[in-house]
Amino acid sequence: MSQPCATRAATPPAAMGVFERYLTLWVLVCIAVGIALGQWQPGAFEALARLEVAQVNLPVGLLIWVMIVPMLMKVDFAALRELRQHLRGIGVTLFVNWLVKPFSMALLGWLFLRHLFAPMLPADQIDSYIAGLILLAAAPCTAMVFVWSRLSGGDPLFTLTQVALNDGIMVLAFAPLVAFLLGVSAIAVPWGTLLVSVLLYIVLPLAIAQAARRALLARGLLDAALARMGPWSMAALLLTLVLLFAFQGQAILRQPLVIALLAVPILIQVFFNSALAYLLNRAVGEQHSIACPSALIGASNFFELAVATAISLFGLDSGAALATVVGVLIEVPVMLLVVRVVNRSRGWYEARATAPHAG
Repeated sequence: MSQPCATRAATPPAAMGVFERYLTLWVLVCIAVGIALGQWQPGAFEALARLEVAQVNLPVGLLIWVMIVPMLMKVDFAALRELRQHLRGIGVTLFVNWLVKPFSMALLGWLFLRHLFAPMLPADQIDSYIAGLILLAAAPCTAMVFVWSRLSGGDPLFTLTQVALNDGIMVLAFAPLVAFLLGVSAIAVPWGTLLVSVLLYIVLPLAIAQAARRALLARGLLDAALARMGPWSMAALLLTLVLLFAFQGQAILRQPLVIALLAVPILIQVFFNSALAYLLNRAVGEQHSIACPSALIGASNFFELAVATAISLFGLDSGAALATVVGVLIEVPVMLLVVRVVNRSRGWYEARATAPHAG
């Protein structure tokens, strides 16, 4: 998932705060509140759902901009100058993020949702669930990876470089990749709607955020501004979840097992991609401080973009929107587990340098 990033390597973010550490708890509270409100005042939420322009729900679109813009303001594209310092680690990151992660999620969605779990899921939503999983995997994490990197002793400059590079690639690759994978999964998506989503939730917010970043940096006000925006960003996240679950409430009450079933391919994807990146970095001889952020960015997701695109393409009450939100629900505890594994295995990882001389 993606909570706001870091500014520069010289000022790395603090370790995860209480709010982020217990984000799963807040998401569970939002689920309960959203479902209760949706059942209590269905007419009010139906009216909110009708506030659309060009298939974009205005209340949710506004909330997602409040989430995304502060996060994109923290991306420093100047870090791309440091790209050559760790080309092997960057190569592993790009390989896992763009050539493995989206395709493996499409495969897992097809295997679990269309086959193994199909009898337990509403048949008319299976395609939508798979689409949500694909959207979730097609956007690498752009922010919380800085927290994971800090907790695992990752190199902050490498972390910043790979995030900036992924953001640049996302502008060009997100729409074609999603369209291709949805097409392979036999899910029809209008190209026009997908391109509008990319324009609304990547290109425009990125341009505005970077312009604001430059202006604030010139005045020495960037850190203070981002600190003040943080609570607004988190409030927007929670309100978005309340709205989503208010719209999804009836379907969830009818099929309470759906969230657990959707979590299975997401969990497998997290463990598979983090392990793959970690082992590949070891195989090519990268340092542990490079392998950690490389593995962690491959396992977490830019869920704000996934949620926004799912709503634009399939609607607020769609299975795709629900699938992207499940990613938020499980990501923090699972990523903390991945951090624990890479920390505890550091001795094994670094033993590769002496292993050939043993005996």
